[in-house]
Amino acid sequence: MSNVVQAPVLVRATQVRFLVLAALCLATMIAYIDRGCISVAEKDIRAELELTTEQMGVLLGAFFATYAIFQLPTGWLGHVWGTRWALSFFAVLWSLATALGAVSHSYPALLISRLGMGAAEAGVFPCATNTIARWFPANRRAWASGVLGSFMGVGAALGAALTGGLLHVGLSWQLILAVYAAAGLVWALWFVWWFRDRPEETASVNEAELTLIRGDLPVETEYTERPERTPWRAILTSPALGWISAQQFFRAASYIFYMSWFPTYLKETHGVSTLEAGALTSLPLWAQMFGSFAGGMLSDTILTRTGSKRWARQGQAVASLVVCTGLIGLAYPIAEPLPAVLLISAGAFCASLAGPCAYAVTIDMGGKQVAPIFSVMNMAGNLGAIVFPIIASRLKTATGNWDAVFALFVVLHLVAAACWLPFNPEGKIVPEQRS
Repeated sequence: MSNVVQAPVLVRATQVRFLVLAALCLATMIAYIDRGCISVAEKDIRAELELTTEQMGVLLGAFFATYAIFQLPTGWLGHVWGTRWALSFFAVLWSLATALGAVSHSYPALLISRLGMGAAEAGVFPCATNTIARWFPANRRAWASGVLGSFMGVGAALGAALTGGLLHVGLSWQLILAVYAAAGLVWALWFVWWFRDRPEETASVNEAELTLIRGDLPVETEYTERPERTPWRAILTSPALGWISAQQFFRAASYIFYMSWFPTYLKETHGVSTLEAGALTSLPLWAQMFGSFAGGMLSDTILTRTGSKRWARQGQAVASLVVCTGLIGLAYPIAEPLPAVLLISAGAFCASLAGPCAYAVTIDMGGKQVAPIFSVMNMAGNLGAIVFPIIASRLKTATGNWDAVFALFVVLHLVAAACWLPFNPEGKIVPEQRS
């Protein structure tokens, strides 16, 4: 009789969590293609519907108005329904809104399409962040958030290129919108069929992956209980969330400069052509995309090595925004456009290192209320994106040049860095109730 003791068989963890992240990235990409394609087709739409430039400006801005307003209700719905049903529902709604745009032959119908799209897409990131909290361990959440954030840039860039190419080969803007709407509907049907909100509910997740996701901790009640009542008063009066929302407001206000006035700034201060302005403007946007990915990896690496969220979330965010301030400030006196924009792009890369930290800290501190807490932060960011272009235009008009606008752009990063300092990222937004 043999006395040989066989070594235990090690079972490799399944990789379902990465497929979940890919699904969320695909939804993000589709949403950003849908929201951004209208700017590429703007000239065709304006000519066909005989719209004024002011009317097109309202159409372009209408999306962001409802996108900001509906952050809280969609975040709450994602918390109550779960991502499986809520995000699928939102995808159907924004796809139908896109389809409405495809059959629109009047300004009011197209305006309703944009308003509906903004309201439905408001739920994308609260749901996605809630899912990352459930499907990734603490030391991989910033990385997952960074990957998700980078697909905003992928969707924006792909949507612009794809729409421009389809228009060039003769497709109408209505048909293009119909194709994009169909893609969203297909994704929604697949997602609601395949996805489950918790790894424990997913048959293809083995025990090894479940242990990897949960680490050494027991399965927390926030992942297994029914969603509890959202304590809105505690959330909205939380000092920590106030500071987190403030940094998001100022970071988003600075980011929107690239998406709004930056091409005009380059043309009027550096004398570049429209073609050159477009190419130069793309550089900080690409830098932001790569920075988001790198920022998530760096934050989680710091967390793994130090075990400190102060260093991994707070420290990284503050350092990156301070360095960004210096780099962009150095670009101001440079007369040559390319070196100036390269320095600004380096600053944009550094600023985007703070993005995954902001996403991850809402997960770290969110407890059972990740979706509504993230929605509050994201709403603040969208308000910043709405306010800055208005202030910038008034500063330009009042001063007659871009000096004050650029100075404000630089200072916004420093203010965002300061907003990271007063709160403790090791705590909770809503303290857990002891039974």
